[in-house]
Amino acid sequence: MREIAEAYLESPVKNAVITVPAYFNDFQRKATIDAGAIAGLDVMRIMCEPTAAAVAYSLDKRT
Repeated sequence: MREIAEAYLESPVKNAVITVPAYFNDFQRKATIDAGAIAGLDVMRIMCEPTAAAVAYSLDKRT
């Protein structure tokens, strides 16, 4: 995860907000957080994809 993000952004990445499908249960969300930690990321928040899409849409409308 980290390498892909750093390659895309062309800068170091330390913190992350990760999206997961809405149907993920708590165990799957925890596993995603653990995977982020293993990748060396400080996972600040886990968001379900529909919520992330709504936030992105709202931010896009502001500009």
